[in-house]
Amino acid sequence: MVDLKAEFPLHHDVLYLNHAAVAPWPRRTRDAVVAFADQNIQVGARDYPQWARVEQRLRDRLGWLINVEPADVALLKNTSEGLSVIAQGLDWRAGDQVVISDQEFPSNRIPWQALADQGVEVVEVDVSGPDAEQRVIDAIGERTRLVSLSSVQYGSGIRLNLAPIGRACRDSGVLFCVDAIQSLGAVRFDSGEVYADFVVADGHKWMLGPEGLALFYCRPAVRERLRLRQFGWHMIANAGDYSQTGWRVAEDARRFECGSPNMLGAHALDASLSLFQELGMDTVARALAERIGYLDSALRDRGAEVLSPAQTERRAGIVTFRLADEAPADTRARLQAGGVVCAERGGGVRFSPHFYTDYSVMDRAVALL
Repeated sequence: MVDLKAEFPLHHDVLYLNHAAVAPWPRRTRDAVVAFADQNIQVGARDYPQWARVEQRLRDRLGWLINVEPADVALLKNTSEGLSVIAQGLDWRAGDQVVISDQEFPSNRIPWQALADQGVEVVEVDVSGPDAEQRVIDAIGERTRLVSLSSVQYGSGIRLNLAPIGRACRDSGVLFCVDAIQSLGAVRFDSGEVYADFVVADGHKWMLGPEGLALFYCRPAVRERLRLRQFGWHMIANAGDYSQTGWRVAEDARRFECGSPNMLGAHALDASLSLFQELGMDTVARALAERIGYLDSALRDRGAEVLSPAQTERRAGIVTFRLADEAPADTRARLQAGGVVCAERGGGVRFSPHFYTDYSVMDRAVALL
């Protein structure tokens, strides 16, 4: 039985509703980092083989999280790096199009816009209405090479039904990339069910891990289509044989990891994800959905205009709202002065609790309005 109060001993005066930005760590993650630091000052890297086993266990957990083989998971620095590996790895032709939504965070917009000097056009689709998925599908044309979407939009909190979009891409021979940073750790995600060719997500939001370590998945069938732009000792076959001169690129996802791994981050994220495996993603998703529904109702009862979708299937972990007589920046400033950790996003104030957030935290935050 997991003791969530012990895992998340946040200060009483901190009302943390900002998991869509940077999340607090569970106690077990802090303990793992402290233990790793103690090892380093006491015996250095004597036990490096043990560290490598932790790194492999992290790949196993990430594979479990998105339902893929661990060998198909690469560990990169962040979401932006993963998306850039794709953007800079594909062989583009002048006139090619990339389809994205009109609400994307810059990390899922800038790498594609940076291809303009190669003649690549970025097409933005309005995903605010009930027919968002069909709009994206309708935007796929003869010149479309890739569709790249956030599974949940960072500002509005809109959660897309990715399966029909992914199926349409697969049927059309178009690559499908998912920025899942606002999904993984919040809701159940299956890369196969959504026909994803690529899945990218940093670990510092809903996965409750540190910044600087991200999941990168590339479907094996399209792996050879990505030209490698970074090279080093870690991304070759038989990486432990430092004397080899006739090297070749690793067959699995390690080909995308050019140098030494972030072992500190691996120990932290591995510990964080162990919590999700113990609880199960269905339990986590259900608890978070209950809190989002509660928060949505509480905000409406206080007279706030909720900008996020009302339909449960359109929501993950974000509720964005605004007050009729106050600018969002001023609302956020008042909330922050009262101890609420939140963000100004999507034309309003964004609340993002997690599955462990106590209802009293949400009540106290809403009461400040």
